[in-house]
Amino acid sequence: MEIEVFNETNEKLAKELKELKEFLISVAKDEKLDNIIYNVIIVDNEKIREINREYRGKDMATDVISFALEDDKTFNRCDIRILGDIYISIDKARSQALEYGHSFKRELYFLAVHGFLHLLGYDHMTKEDEEVMFKKQEEVLSRYGIER
Repeated sequence: MEIEVFNETNEKLAKELKELKEFLISVAKDEKLDNIIYNVIIVDNEKIREINREYRGKDMATDVISFALEDDKTFNRCDIRILGDIYISIDKARSQALEYGHSFKRELYFLAVHGFLHLLGYDHMTKEDEEVMFKKQEEVLSRYGIER
C-alpha cells in the first residue's frame, strides 16, 4: 500500500499531514484494501480553482477534487490498484471548519475520506448514490471518533 500526502502550500502542516496519512492507511486496512496506491495533494484556493476550471469547466475554488484512474475503462488493471489523486484546498478546509462549527482536523479528514470514496467509485450524482456515499463517509469518520 502506498498513500502519499503532499503539501503544495506554504503552510507548515507536517504534523497534521503525517497524522492524516496514518489515518488514511488505517482506513484502507479496515476496508481490506492493501493493494492500493493514491496521492493526496494539499493546495490553496488559487490552485484548486485552476484545476476546477481546467478539468471541470468551473471557474471557482472548491474543497476537494478527485481524479479516479479506475474511472477510465481503458486503464490497465493489475494486482496493484492505482486509484488516482485527491486535491484538497487547505483554505476551503479551514473556512468550512469554521462555517460548520467543527475542527479543522474533522474537515480535513472528511474531505480526504470523501475524495477517497470517489477514487473507489462512490458518487453522489443521484439521491440514492448520495445516501450510500454519505452514510459510508460518516461510518468511516465515526469509527475513528471524528465527529462534528
